[in-house]
Amino acid sequence: MSVIDAMRASLAALNPVRIDVIDDSAKHAGHAGARSGGGHFMLTIVSPRFAGLRTMERHRLVYDALGPLMKREIHALGITAKTPDEQ
Repeated sequence: MSVIDAMRASLAALNPVRIDVIDDSAKHAGHAGARSGGGHFMLTIVSPRFAGLRTMERHRLVYDALGPLMKREIHALGITAKTPDEQ
């Protein structure tokens, strides 16, 4: 399973209506995180679970859902987290 597929599977717990993941790892070749195997990703996720939450709370839900991936497969993650009404 690819890292992106693993991310999608883990984020399913947030009942997303949209997930877009871009692997930006190639832009960071030679960076310490890239050398250790962790990738750089940009994530856009839309979920009703984010309603009423501040940005930091939304990001915490994403980090919690990704769990162990954040310690090994993901070195850097840019997050855009919105509700369906904010799309």
